[in-house]
Order: sequence, then structure tokens, then C-alpha cells
Amino acid sequence: MKIVLKLVTLIIFIKIHDVLSQEVSIANQFLPEDAQLNFIQLAKKHGYSAEEHNVTTEDGYILRVFRIPGKRFKRPMLVMHGILDSADSWLLRGNSSPALYYAALGYDLWFPNIRGNKYSRAHIRLNPDKDQKFWDFSLDEHGRYDLAASIDLILKKTRSVNLSAIGHSQGNTMFYVLTSTRPEYNSKIHLLIALAPICYLHNLRSPLSLVIALSPLLYRALQSIGVTEVIGETSPLTVIVRLFCSQPVIGYLVCVEGVAFPIVGRDPDQLEASFVPVLLGHYPTGVSLKNLYHFAQISLRKQFSRFDYGFQKNLMTYGSPKPPDYDLKKVTIKVALIAADNDKLAPLENVDLLKNQLPNVVKYIVNKYPNYNHVDYVLARENEDLLVPYINKILEAYN
Repeated sequence: MKIVLKLVTLIIFIKIHDVLSQEVSIANQFLPEDAQLNFIQLAKKHGYSAEEHNVTTEDGYILRVFRIPGKRFKRPMLVMHGILDSADSWLLRGNSSPALYYAALGYDLWFPNIRGNKYSRAHIRLNPDKDQKFWDFSLDEHGRYDLAASIDLILKKTRSVNLSAIGHSQGNTMFYVLTSTRPEYNSKIHLLIALAPICYLHNLRSPLSLVIALSPLLYRALQSIGVTEVIGETSPLTVIVRLFCSQPVIGYLVCVEGVAFPIVGRDPDQLEASFVPVLLGHYPTGVSLKNLYHFAQISLRKQFSRFDYGFQKNLMTYGSPKPPDYDLKKVTIKVALIAADNDKLAPLENVDLLKNQLPNVVKYIVNKYPNYNHVDYVLARENEDLLVPYINKILEAYN
């Protein structure tokens, strides 16, 4: 009886997905122009030419990496997006975006996209829409393979010895994964500016804590009905979110004030209602179920460890009954941490833990703007005043 129920549930889910997926283009038509432009188009609209490059990871994923070329500085700058995100977010505020501020200064900027987001849904053998194995990855693979391949591409194309980097949220976690598991990459990274530093995930003061507490049950339940990707570009939930949350007043009250702000920190002055429809055209853009659960495990275990498969598979995968911790002492790159007191996903207690584990923290800054939250680093409308001055001081001192 349970097997029949699971099959029926799966069939219903697939049917709903197929119907709503056909409505994606209709949903997008209700969004403003900037919500519908891709990275290349956004860059062009704001006066910059952009290149598109593809790179294949060691395990066969084909990633798209964008570039806004610059000539003034020899060392390239890698700009890494966060979870559920893509390179687009770095351009959504136009010339007020920190990325375009540095493009105007002549920095050679490179924007990778991790496996599974809308720009990197490709593999040499696997089909993301048909093969569940495509989605068998977490932040571990994002760091060890996606980031490694992107760095190697950038250094090859620019003929540089090393690069500097700016990472937001998971976009800096990936660097800790890479350089702790593949220490040879430390020499390829001159400096990491970590925005909203994510590593340890306990001490959260948000409704997300309840979801994390229930995550083992949720993970098994979703796995049992064949869910491997969560809120992808054409998923039913994404379509519903775009249609509902783009509605004036009620959409902002429910989606931003009611859902987003309790998780990331409230800052209505920097994420105003008129900007939300633009954001919805680009976010969310897909994540693997396994990746979400990996972060939940890190929170529950209070340790920055590799994915926990359970006793038997851990023995087969790692040679030990428990997943090994990422050894942060091996992360020898220069790291500058920029945190915020109102960031509910990266509370200062957790950033302090990270700071004490990393051996080469050259700067630790807490943003003085009291309402600065987890997403403000890429989305705040006044980042030229609220964030750029901090980054400038770091670049002047250490780049």
C-alpha cells in the first residue's frame, strides 16, 4: 500500500510540474525588463561587454562562466554567488552594484555559476531533467570541483599565477572546502573577501531553525517521492513564487516581510518593494536537495564536516563511521571577513568561530549599518556607500 501511495504521489507531482513548467514564460511576462534579461544582456544594458565561457569539471559537469574584461589590473577577480543564486545577482542593481563599480575601475571580473543553477544545467552524460544522479552533489562538489575548474579556467585564460576573489555566503564556503581538501589551490588564490561568511550554522535565531531540526525527516520524505532538485528555474514552486510575490503590497508583505526577512534579517530600506519583481526574475535558480541537507547537517552537528551518509556508507566513502571535518587550518589563503550584526544566517557568534579557525585572517569587519542583512551584500540599493568602502580598504591593503 505504501509503495502504491508513493507512486501516485510521484505521478501527481510530475503532472503538476509539467503543467506549471509550461507557465514559466507566462509568469515571466508579468515581470519588468531587468527581470527577463540574462547576464550578458544586463551587462550590455549598463554599458559593459561580457564574455561567456564553458568549463567542464573533473566529474563531467559543464559550467558557464561569465567575464567582464578589464585592463587596469593584472590580477583577475573571481566573483562567486551564493546558494540558490547565479551570477546575475551581482548586476541587478545596475551601476550601483558592487561588481559594476569594480568593472568601472578596470578590474578583470569573472563570474562562475555552480552546477545545477540555470546557467550550469549540463553534463557530459547526465540529463538534469531525467537523471536523478545529476543532482547527487552538495557544497562539497561545489568547492572541490566547480570552484577548482573555474579557477583553472580563469588562470589559463588570463595567464595569471593567482587571482583574488569575492564570495557571498556559500560563495565563500566553497573556498574553505576547496583549499582544505585540495591545499594546492591555496597558492592560486591571493585573497578572499568573504561577504556574509558562512561556515558554522548553529546559533541561528530564525524560523529556519525549526526546518533544520526537521530536516532528517524532510530529506527522507522528499527522497522517497523522487525529489532531487529544489525550486529550480522551471519548478512549480518558482512559478508560484514569481506570480504571487511580484504582486504589489500583498506580495511584499507575505514574501519579503513574512518569509525572507525573518530568515535573513529585516532591512526594508535596502530591499524595497519596487525592486522585488526584478529580483524574482533571477532568484531562486535551483539547488540540489542534498546540498540543502548538507548545510542542515552542519548546523545540527555544530561541525563543518563533509556530507553524512550514515554509518555504512560513511565507512565506504571516507573509511570512517563519521564524516571527516574540513580542516580549516589548511586554508592558508589571506581571508578578509565582512559580517553584519543583523545577518541572521551568519550571526557574529558563528563568524567568530570561523575567524578563530582560519590561520590567515587579515581583516575582520562588522558593517556599521545596523540593519545590514544576509542578502544586502548583493542586493542593497545603497551598496556603493554601505559596502564598497570596506572592500576598497581591503583591496588597497592586501590586493
